[in-house]
Amino acid sequence: MKGVLLNNLGSPDSTELKDVKKCLDEFLMDERVIDIAYWKRYILIKGIILNFRPKKSAKAYKKIWWDEGSPLVVISERFTEKLKHKTTIPVELAMRYGSMSMENGIKNLVDKGVTEIFLAPLYPHYAMSSYETVVTKAEEILAEKYPHVKLDTLPPFYKEPDYIKAMSNNIAKHLDGFDYDHILFSYHGIPERHIKKSDPTKSHCKIDGSCCERNSVAHYTCYRHQCFETTKAIAKELNLKEGIWSNSFQSRLLKDPWLKPYTDFELEKFPEMGKKKLAVITPAFVADCLETLEEIAMEGEEDFLKAGGTHYKHIPCMNDNDDWVDVMAHWVKDWEHNKLPLSV
Repeated sequence: MKGVLLNNLGSPDSTELKDVKKCLDEFLMDERVIDIAYWKRYILIKGIILNFRPKKSAKAYKKIWWDEGSPLVVISERFTEKLKHKTTIPVELAMRYGSMSMENGIKNLVDKGVTEIFLAPLYPHYAMSSYETVVTKAEEILAEKYPHVKLDTLPPFYKEPDYIKAMSNNIAKHLDGFDYDHILFSYHGIPERHIKKSDPTKSHCKIDGSCCERNSVAHYTCYRHQCFETTKAIAKELNLKEGIWSNSFQSRLLKDPWLKPYTDFELEKFPEMGKKKLAVITPAFVADCLETLEEIAMEGEEDFLKAGGTHYKHIPCMNDNDDWVDVMAHWVKDWEHNKLPLSV
């Protein structure tokens, strides 16, 4: 029997400090998130970061928490339920971190008789700290506990026409009636070293503004290139004029160089450039979460208006939009009938 495992990042069980700390511990101790020697990571995370970061994160979570729970989890559950009504095979939802573990998600499928799993990481782009860690974790679980189960994985879908169409429709709907003079595509940031680590050629990625435009096998695992391709595809679909949009990267951690330009820096300088009516889109996320609802929709607006901006609009993610559910249902159906989904 075939089955589907949807997978997203995860969330604490509550806004209580102990739950936030537990989730952050699991997340930051992942070697694909903080990719330094284990002993250094242990000292940094458990000896330093976890002594102050959970309080700040708990405060942020309290600002966006819903009555039903974590927005990311609630939205993902709604999406999963809608998908279940559009397919005849079992569908489970899991998170890379937190109590909705991948172990439980896989076990639930296996208990239903599933011997072939379609793993769908809900990340449009390839990154060590998102897509790769999900795939690796699934492979480890199956190798250890269910070696008889076959695993197929949905590739990054950053430029798939159906995905771009659904994204563009969502953006157009929320832009309707908003008089903007600039659109910022804000992607989740990653350390620059992750780009070079993921480069199979070990020579193509220079992060110099040109390598993303030169054809290379490195693009299959280059987060930066894939983000830029998403923006260009959406801009083309929406007929956005050159110069009316730009890219940036948010949510940086520690002091290492991360992908630039930084979103918070861009928000502060736009008003000085005459860009005072801003729409912000977060295409690295398919579901709204802490990074979109608090960092962009709340803090971002505050920073932009404080810098002299006059109008600000955060464009919600696709969440459980019906056309986005239809896109995933189509990919699942293709896989169910032994067609390789996606062309990337």
